[in-house]
Amino acid sequence: MSRERILFVTGRLAERSLRRVVGELGPRLGFDYEVHTLGISVAALMHCDWVARKLEFDGQFDRVILPGWCQGDLQMLADQFGTPFECGPKNVFDLPMYFGSEVRVTPDLSQYDIEIIAEINHAPRLNEREIMAAAESFRNSGADVIDVGCIAGESWAGTGDAIRLLRREGFRVSIDSFDRSEVESAVEAGAELVLSCNGENLSWAADLGVELVAIPDTPHDSDSLDRTVEALQERGAIFRVDPILEPIGFGFAASLSRYFDVRRRWPDVEMMMGIGNITELTEADTAGMNLLLAGLCQELGIRSVLTTEVINWARTSVREFDLARSLVHYSLANGVLPKHLDPQLVMLRDPRIYDLGEEELQSLAAQLRDPNFRIFVERGEIHVMNRDGYWRGSDPYELFEGMIDGGTPIDPKHAFYLGYELSKAVTALTLGKQFTQDESLQWGFLTIPETSAKERQKACGPRPAGSTVDEGRT
Repeated sequence: MSRERILFVTGRLAERSLRRVVGELGPRLGFDYEVHTLGISVAALMHCDWVARKLEFDGQFDRVILPGWCQGDLQMLADQFGTPFECGPKNVFDLPMYFGSEVRVTPDLSQYDIEIIAEINHAPRLNEREIMAAAESFRNSGADVIDVGCIAGESWAGTGDAIRLLRREGFRVSIDSFDRSEVESAVEAGAELVLSCNGENLSWAADLGVELVAIPDTPHDSDSLDRTVEALQERGAIFRVDPILEPIGFGFAASLSRYFDVRRRWPDVEMMMGIGNITELTEADTAGMNLLLAGLCQELGIRSVLTTEVINWARTSVREFDLARSLVHYSLANGVLPKHLDPQLVMLRDPRIYDLGEEELQSLAAQLRDPNFRIFVERGEIHVMNRDGYWRGSDPYELFEGMIDGGTPIDPKHAFYLGYELSKAVTALTLGKQFTQDESLQWGFLTIPETSAKERQKACGPRPAGSTVDEGRT
């Protein structure tokens, strides 16, 4: 069988990077290739109409790959040259992933079997509009059940109204209260789950006719949990068990062992874990916590969690657990690590970093013949270059002074552009993130897409003098 022949088209400044990357890919993936460099510095500025006028090649190719930023009619090129044309990735270093060499399988992360119950904390303090807004936010983030959290020591006359409001809008609802009038009003209005049941309310809660969450009278009192479970079984009640997860420093490890003990003693009982005692009461980012807790639940067969978004660092906990439950389900179902499956929970840093390297940066700087600044972040420094100079360092103020001293005129629009890009560069340098000029930094599922200077130029007119896209792109 003949090997595939691919023609890669690029500009002068990206040629060196492209040759290095495809030089490694070709032998590894079994294709032959040629690199054709057209007479343009910035490959990202190519347009299909321009390529049609400038491109010439001999021989037969199975396909031609253009830079990812190339605009225009690819079919027109295919008709002209009699060869399929396609746009590759916007960054030359993404070519391995474009060819699939770094991805073993595209995982189906649509499956999960852990239910998310999201609590509206202190619901009696909210009006109907606020309750609905919280419920909608939770549902959009992946919650399956909305828990109406009441306030201990108070009796809320509006419990039933709140439940009916949520039920009319299609929400599944639970009630978190030990107050009998609140609970009975909630159940009558359509609540399907009651949090919680122990020796305090067992006498009447077992007769409610809806599912209950069985908990110990106090977190350390496993005997009381045994008594509640046995009583619920005798009375034919539907229930799930939550031994109570305790905060770090207040019995966290011991409480984990109780979940293992419940699963060992009752292999088939449904279980729930309230994870807010960790995510809300631990002053750290919650994504990693949610993934670890999801993994624990998946392995132990804990099929529901109760979570909250009260404190600011936990404000996206529902979405985090929603992503985490799919990852751990896929991991256990397929016997693979939860790694290189989906980067949406990698937020502070990035899954991978690409560096041009010292030699290539020096070579690129020596080739520049225009005033546009190129910005890179790698090996502990910000690198800025154009025809007038090459500046490097970690202080953007010093770099900017160097650019001014380099003699390139910088008008207000261009100064704003540089300030914006250098601010992102400092963030990337500080956190160890990938910086790609004219593109947003990646924050996992929190990433906000950014309109590049090139795209703004097309929509609004000429781009700021001196701005450019990253020459690491094909």
